[in-house]
Amino acid sequence: MTEKPIAIVTGVGPGTGAAIVKRFSSGGFRVIALARSAELINRLAQELPDVHAIACDVSDETQVRTVITDLKRLFGAPEVLIHNAVGGGWGNFREIDPKMLKGNFEVNVMGLLYLAREVAPDMIDRGKGAILVTGNTSSIRGKANFAGFAPTKAAQRILAESIAREVGPLGVHVAYVLIDAVIDTPRMRTRMNDKPDDFFIKPASIAEELYHLYGQDRSAWSFLTELRPFRENW
Repeated sequence: MTEKPIAIVTGVGPGTGAAIVKRFSSGGFRVIALARSAELINRLAQELPDVHAIACDVSDETQVRTVITDLKRLFGAPEVLIHNAVGGGWGNFREIDPKMLKGNFEVNVMGLLYLAREVAPDMIDRGKGAILVTGNTSSIRGKANFAGFAPTKAAQRILAESIAREVGPLGVHVAYVLIDAVIDTPRMRTRMNDKPDDFFIKPASIAEELYHLYGQDRSAWSFLTELRPFRENW
């Protein structure tokens, strides 16, 4: 294996996740693409240089520990973790199945905890590294029909901030990217086929901002970064 920095990307789907994998791969990283379904990540691994697909449910602590241990043995310790996996769902607090809220919490919050605990020690030892988390407006605003989702994203943001305050002074950059937009994916295009192009945020643009955050000079680190299309009403 050639010597390359290693990036782990969770929740690799056809939108943001795939775009992140492509951007970090083009930036010279060996990328480990994690997802519960292996179909897309296997295809990315075949199409892109030095991309490796591993099936992993980040809400399962044992799976996370096993996967990270194995990839460190094979490739070395990661320099970047991007937690993009997301559990979602809609409904007000009277309607939702409480299991949905619990399941979303397991992916969005506990997944971040499990992953960060596995990768942060090596980053701290090296005095460098980045843990980047993709979030959204629900992390700062609880709308009525987001009762099963917004609490988990708010908790995720606070957990990321807690991690950032601890490991930042040790050289590890933690950032939370708040995406205030509808992401341009085939599914959302079909659902919102009356919307113009500039209504959507491009996955490649999100990925570019994550790459920028990774490369920020440590004299000017961001923690909370908000992204939205120029026409977004906020």
